[in-house]
Amino acid sequence: MALIPSIFSGPRSNIFDPFSSLDIFEGFPFSSSVLDNVPSSARETSSFANARIDWKETAEAHVFKADLPGLKKEEVKVELEDGKVLQISGERSREQEEKNEKWHRLERSSGKFLRRFRLPENAKVEQINATMDNGVLTVTVPKEPEKKQEIKTIDISG
Repeated sequence: MALIPSIFSGPRSNIFDPFSSLDIFEGFPFSSSVLDNVPSSARETSSFANARIDWKETAEAHVFKADLPGLKKEEVKVELEDGKVLQISGERSREQEEKNEKWHRLERSSGKFLRRFRLPENAKVEQINATMDNGVLTVTVPKEPEKKQEIKTIDISG
């Protein structure tokens, strides 16, 4: 055990994640007050701006799923741009700090997000459906049935 670095010792919230309680800036000469001079727009977490969306294709439809915990359906927009571009956008507001409160960590992301997906030619854009359930947005874009390739036999003369 002596070969394990000392940063792995001590209380941790998750024994399988050795960095769960590691603060790499602990003990540095600057404190969080340095961030007080940085504009709030620059301090906002940008990971929410890059909302992750899964896109899978089934035999019947293209299905988009986005995890948007804490957002209501009224805070999310699903739009079709130029008839072929699916646009998903929204915004999560940052919690306001009260004067008698002291934040120790601010890790949950906030801000605006916008994602666009060019739909394939076989998308039935007039039948797009969107649902929101437990913070998961599901957008279903039905597909045109595949046209069976018609093979015509040509007689060979001669």
